[in-house]
Amino acid sequence: QVQLVESGGGLVQAGGSLRLSCAASGRTFNNYAMGWFRQAPGKEREFVAAISRAGVTSSADSVKGRFTVSRDNAKNTVYLQMSSLKPEDTAVYYCAAKSDLYYYTQLERYDYWGQGTQVTVSS
Repeated sequence: QVQLVESGGGLVQAGGSLRLSCAASGRTFNNYAMGWFRQAPGKEREFVAAISRAGVTSSADSVKGRFTVSRDNAKNTVYLQMSSLKPEDTAVYYCAAKSDLYYYTQLERYDYWGQGTQVTVSS
């Protein structure tokens, strides 16, 4: 089992940047594929980005070129670097873990979830 704790959210102006972190407990972090999802008020949770155990990444079209996912297995941490933020990026951001080689873009494939961190982008 793994526990996930997100941090780094906050209020930022449009065009600004934030880096989210997701710290995982346990000693088998490198056995997990990791994903980032977000949920805006009144909307369903949606895929943002993911990274496989080997470091292969994927991101949603809406964030391509602006968001970058990475991981540091020595620190049991996955990151989401967000730049050129837009008001429509406002949401609660969640990280998720799946004990698997490959990442998934479907939220139901993930086994463990963090509590989320709020990102608010003002216009």
